[in-house]
Amino acid sequence: MSIIEWRDDYSVGIQEIDEEHKQLVKLINELNEAIVMGSKREKVEIVFAELIDYTRIHFAVEEALMRVVHYKRYDEHKAIHDEITKQVIIFQNKFNSGQQQSAAELMNFLVNWLFNHINQVDKMYVDTFVKAGLQRKWYRKFW
Repeated sequence: MSIIEWRDDYSVGIQEIDEEHKQLVKLINELNEAIVMGSKREKVEIVFAELIDYTRIHFAVEEALMRVVHYKRYDEHKAIHDEITKQVIIFQNKFNSGQQQSAAELMNFLVNWLFNHINQVDKMYVDTFVKAGLQRKWYRKFW
């Protein structure tokens, strides 16, 4: 059961980043499905942890690219990443400790975070990346 579907207008136009964003969509959908289908708590914990781990990896990739190309808004962008990570971990800690929280609240946060971040923050670095020589398309997929 998908809560979100990838659309081409979400693309930043850099294949590496777009593929990572698509993976985040997939993981958010898996988490939503695990919650909605009433999966065992352990299954939800595993998917939640995978989403957080992949989010950290994705943020690390973006931040490394920003540093390499001397992106002028790096500090601001990293602060946003740090805040998102903090908020997701708060949700995870509440879940893991058995505190009641709304699945709808969590999913709303994740969906809004992903697409607002892509469309309002990530698209700002594209010109800097491309001007610095980052290729829009992979020569070959390597992962």
